[in-house]
Amino acid sequence: MKNLKYLFLIIGISVFSCSDLLEEPVGLLAPEGFFQSTADIQTAVDGAFTHAINEKFWGRKLSIALMLRSDMVNLQSDQTRRVEHNEFTTLANNGMITEFWLKTYQGIAGANLAIAGAEAVDADIAAKNPVTAQAYFIRAFYYFHLVRQFGAVPYVDAPITDAEAAGSISRTSADEVYANIISDLEFAKQWLPNTQSSRAIPAKSSASAYLALVHLTRGNYQAAYDEAKEIIDNAGVYDLALEPDFQNLFDANAIDASKEPIFALDYNNFEAPNNAYDQIAPMTGIRGDDRNEGGGWSVAVPTLAVYETWDAGDYRRAVSMDDEASIGGVVVDFTQFDISGHEHAANWPYIAKYTRFPGAFDRGNARATSHNYSMIRYAEVLLIAAEAAVELGDNASATDFINQVRARARMGGVTQTGAGTTVTVAPGAVPADITGTVTVADVLEERRLELAFEGKRWYDIARRRIGNEVFNASGLEGEKPEFNDDDYLMPLPEDELERNPNLTQNPGY
Repeated sequence: MKNLKYLFLIIGISVFSCSDLLEEPVGLLAPEGFFQSTADIQTAVDGAFTHAINEKFWGRKLSIALMLRSDMVNLQSDQTRRVEHNEFTTLANNGMITEFWLKTYQGIAGANLAIAGAEAVDADIAAKNPVTAQAYFIRAFYYFHLVRQFGAVPYVDAPITDAEAAGSISRTSADEVYANIISDLEFAKQWLPNTQSSRAIPAKSSASAYLALVHLTRGNYQAAYDEAKEIIDNAGVYDLALEPDFQNLFDANAIDASKEPIFALDYNNFEAPNNAYDQIAPMTGIRGDDRNEGGGWSVAVPTLAVYETWDAGDYRRAVSMDDEASIGGVVVDFTQFDISGHEHAANWPYIAKYTRFPGAFDRGNARATSHNYSMIRYAEVLLIAAEAAVELGDNASATDFINQVRARARMGGVTQTGAGTTVTVAPGAVPADITGTVTVADVLEERRLELAFEGKRWYDIARRRIGNEVFNASGLEGEKPEFNDDDYLMPLPEDELERNPNLTQNPGY
């Protein structure tokens, strides 16, 4: 199991700061000798966070896989590894899986190194634990992705120095992985400050929000409600609020001033080596678009049904999707997007959240953007509280929390058409307040629209096991005949199993 042998031993000769992505050679990090101060712990923590912004994690591989496995994004590319995710024919040698699996474990290795190194630092816990808590948070963040993707996974919580032992590690049950995630997040919540200088640095609310989401995923509805409600009740303390203009959440030039992101991955138009930068804009962009120095690649594109079933009066649709573009200097609506002449161009509205306001970018097609991707934001906390409230029989609270989200959507704002024209959308009546008895389906639908194309929908489908409902002939993407219950988990990478006989494969693969 070559990958696991080495990824726990080495996180690299250089570390990138998660705040500015500037290369800072620090030598090979090891608990012995390197860790002398809290600043050294922070250096290791920053290295652990850096793996999350790599192209092999959120910069493309994982984010696009999550989109394709949802019922909202179809595939225009014919690349096999993408087809497998879109059609649920995924094989254990899928290149996207092998890459984000390894990158996730490299991030975990960095977190483990920081936590172990902190033990060697002679400093008061009041000084070092708030820094170390960042490592506990990001370790939980990585494992939370892994356990939802693969179920039982190898769980490692310390630097591995015995390569032979690393090569024979076995899977840890999903229950135990979740228990460890909760423990890490509780430590982080205890020691992280109420606010940070950047939303890319976890604060107390970041740990609490993920605790709420973990408990919701596990069906621990009272705990999920309590965590989410604690954030809502202390929004002022945590400097959180709904962003008045929904568009600002996807405007790289505006989001830094927003109070809505709780934890974000921060890109800074820097092209790091080995594709370690953001490529979501070109992956979701319109082929031949005059914007972004070459437009997009027309890979991950919603079907027409996603657009047509979304109320046209909902400002979130205007922000989330482009239904016109300027292609070769000609302004066309989506029925003519194939004017570019490319075989993969789709005559459907495209995702607009990442192509419209990418900020400064380092390469054409808006590669290496300045986006801050919200991994969890205040609106989702409201919807976590709403879903948990439904399960607890508290209809009044569920109604209130959903309607707070809907009220923001009605406020309108300043957005842009696909042709680049600024549009001011006046406050409207859509979506109307929800009334009557709120159901889980109501909350899931609100999440689908509010969090569209943000990597959330597949996890909702999997945790609620509604695949047979959404992937049938009446679904947004039509029937996915290859889907079955085994597909709620992905296959462990084939090469990992070949190198380690102690690892077993998930059913159906």
